[in-house]
Amino acid sequence: MMTRRRDRVPELSLNAYRRGDAGARADFQAALFDGLRRFGFVILKDHGVSRDLLARAYELSRSFFDLSEAEKLRYAAGPDGQRGYTPFGREHAKDSAHPDLKEFWHVGREVEAGSPLADVYPPNQWPQRPEGFRETFLSLYAALEETGLVMLDALAPSLGVDADYFRGMATDGNSILRLLHYPPIPGDADPNCIRAAAHEDINLITILVAANGAGLELLDRDGEWLPVETDPDNLIVDAGDMLARICNDVIPATTHRVVNPSGPNVSRYSMPFFMHPHRDALLSCLESCKGDGAKYPDITAGAFLQQRLSEIGLA
Repeated sequence: MMTRRRDRVPELSLNAYRRGDAGARADFQAALFDGLRRFGFVILKDHGVSRDLLARAYELSRSFFDLSEAEKLRYAAGPDGQRGYTPFGREHAKDSAHPDLKEFWHVGREVEAGSPLADVYPPNQWPQRPEGFRETFLSLYAALEETGLVMLDALAPSLGVDADYFRGMATDGNSILRLLHYPPIPGDADPNCIRAAAHEDINLITILVAANGAGLELLDRDGEWLPVETDPDNLIVDAGDMLARICNDVIPATTHRVVNPSGPNVSRYSMPFFMHPHRDALLSCLESCKGDGAKYPDITAGAFLQQRLSEIGLA
């Protein structure tokens, strides 16, 4: 049986679910559900995403963000920020008047010419350098997406739905891989600004490659800020607003933030994969979670995303 502590984010082995016997799989599912309800986060080890791929991705992310601002702006994202580069200080948390101290790059679903999805998703942008950028981040996108689908499969029975319920929503979904750079804090930065102000993720779940550098904190159910730190080869999973709507806050979306460094003022890098449903998926309360009634009206994933992008300054 997995040991469950109440004072730290649980660490789970995905191999226990993928390769374990019926008892190990059931224990993983229970620990996943319990961890998301208690913390909104779990830490995932033995997840199968190549260490070499993760190391190469971080190296290329650093190399890209080291380019001049003028070169990065050649790949500026469109109004909704879904593909390409978003410069420092553009995004802010919902209901915050202060910009986050970060810049980022978005990789979306790569769609073949002639696919019906070509009319749904905009094409990715790809920088001329560093070499290997496109191939590396398409590989990472695919690996994190498959990990996310397995996590959704494992969660579904605890919410009273078939194992493939969420997989059906997320297959060909509008998922986004974000390469994040938090530069050293500028000397003239607004003292009200932090690297990422307190917020909840928009999507179903986020699969976060453990960051190069501390600073991630979650607001636990007792109202205390709890650092989320783990081995750099592990993944961190958290629940977003879309999942919270579907399960009527049985699993709430958990508030989290990235605080400014208390030690050396150096860059921080991270790579979250935001797992989204396809745009027509209906975010409707599950029967098993209704209790005294649904808290939120039905809405499509596409409409909800546009609403939230507007609220954070990306639409």
